[in-house]
Amino acid sequence: MLGLPFLGKSKAVVGLDIGSTSIKAVELQRNRGSITVSHVGLEPLASDIVVDSMIVDSGSVASAISKLFGEHAFKAKLVATSVSGHSVIVKKISIQTMAEPELGEAVRGEAAQYIPFDMSDVNVDYQVLSTDLTGPTIDVLLVAVKKDKILNYTNALQLAGRQPSIVDIDAFALQNCYEYNYDPAPTATVALLNIGASVMNINILRGNNPLFTRDVSVGGNQYTDSLQKELDLGFDDAEALKLGRKVGTVSDDAKLPILQQVTEIIVLEIQKTFDFFRATASGEHIERILVSGGSAQVPGLLEALRQEFSIPVDQLNPFQKVVPPIGEGADLIEKHASQLVVAVGLALRSFEKL
Repeated sequence: MLGLPFLGKSKAVVGLDIGSTSIKAVELQRNRGSITVSHVGLEPLASDIVVDSMIVDSGSVASAISKLFGEHAFKAKLVATSVSGHSVIVKKISIQTMAEPELGEAVRGEAAQYIPFDMSDVNVDYQVLSTDLTGPTIDVLLVAVKKDKILNYTNALQLAGRQPSIVDIDAFALQNCYEYNYDPAPTATVALLNIGASVMNINILRGNNPLFTRDVSVGGNQYTDSLQKELDLGFDDAEALKLGRKVGTVSDDAKLPILQQVTEIIVLEIQKTFDFFRATASGEHIERILVSGGSAQVPGLLEALRQEFSIPVDQLNPFQKVVPPIGEGADLIEKHASQLVVAVGLALRSFEKL
């Protein structure tokens, strides 16, 4: 299971996904050989609190986190969260085979040529991808995140009285959730898309091995903005329409062409990413697409992806193996499962050996 703990390891954590329209929290426990949801919650955020993956109003985020923990009785003291966007660099590199600690020093030495930031301004981590360590070179996944990005998130957690234990990458939390729930075959090449309100995380894997990751600044807000503008609607009504609910006298004939226009923009961004991946990874063929995030529920999006790429496209189910709760939390999971994927992936970091 891939995950890069910039702030160290933990044993029992609440997975906390701070998005631009809501905060999602999941706590897991092991129960008779299964991993089950013990606590889950979702708290909406106003649209100007988290902008372009940066927390603008730490006080409001801290208040929302405190409300989540209070209302849903989370027990773990430590929190795992994740970041994405322009301040995150993920790059697969090849480096001469060597043992630790020389490898760590060599990776950090190589990092400067791949990272467009001053090295003093970033935290760097890495993971060896190669299983054969006897050859002349090995593949290493290099990750760098600007320190101010990490502090932006950890400061909000500390303001809420929570201890940040792990700062991961959204794309890797997405992968953690997929790996545990789907147990992929070593040769299966799958594209994971997490389409949030303002950012789409893309992670293309072969088995458990990440081949290509990218964050794209498109998402569900574009659907909402277009519906508001074209149909003269308020934000809440546009959000409801986007997710397939009926609003007043707005007909499908009025709504669907607007959704389709935005879907075409999102599909084009995905196509460009896939084209770039194929150009840099010769011989690789994506066999399946799994979609998560709030926009996975937009009418017509999955079908548009099926038509464009002619491969199976499904919603990623974060509770395919993770056992959802009975009673409190069950309704929330039924309505918002696709939005909880990153939070589940972060909460899975509680179990170092799955």
